[in-house]
Amino acid sequence: MVSDVHGNAKDLATAGDGADALICLGDLVLFLDYADHSRGIFPELFGTANADLIVELRTARRFDEARELARGLWAGLGIDRETAVVSAVRRQYAELFAAFPAPTYATYGNVDIPTLWPEFALPGTTVLDGERVEIGGRVFGFVGGGLRTPMRTPYEISDEEYAAKVEALGEVDVLCSHIPPEVPDLTYDTVARRFERGSRALLDAIRRTRPRYALFGHVHQPLARRMRIGATECVNVGHFASTGKPWTLSW
Repeated sequence: MVSDVHGNAKDLATAGDGADALICLGDLVLFLDYADHSRGIFPELFGTANADLIVELRTARRFDEARELARGLWAGLGIDRETAVVSAVRRQYAELFAAFPAPTYATYGNVDIPTLWPEFALPGTTVLDGERVEIGGRVFGFVGGGLRTPMRTPYEISDEEYAAKVEALGEVDVLCSHIPPEVPDLTYDTVARRFERGSRALLDAIRRTRPRYALFGHVHQPLARRMRIGATECVNVGHFASTGKPWTLSW
């Protein structure tokens, strides 16, 4: 199982070795690497110096200034923003989806563009969002995307829409999502030094339906990578972009 792939196609190609299936919890796209500002769509278009600056502003939570900088850069690019981004994302998706083994079960992260996935998902890849599937005799439920934030990443939705997807799953053995449940230890990023958005609907579903596992990613350097909520083992499966190592679930 992997999450937050962020362009790591090389390790993704072997992530499913020896497993019955690979599960991907989203964030395939690498827009900007906060550890290496020379990598990603943003520095490709605007250079590393501007990437350094926008990371500095975002880390300081000066989001209005970061948006103003980005607006100026896009205005000077001489090409429509959506056209430039979609073209770059398509190049990344072509490589990443080709690296998925069969079978792969995947859902979207908040930086993904769901409308593009049908172009690249091969027959062995099943995309699920607000849906259930049986894998190895266990029922897995998938909830993709993130909640709205000042970052305004591509696939952020309202709390109500997200909660409806969680509710549609009903009782499952394994609850899979991109973002974590709304628990401070699971949502705080110790390097970015901020809380990411977790889902209250996920937390409520865990307490109500008591799945065996709740698995997620999104928070790259969490204060706690795993904890129990009642009968449920909650696990951040890891920042695959940096570790290159999948998390293994077996029974």
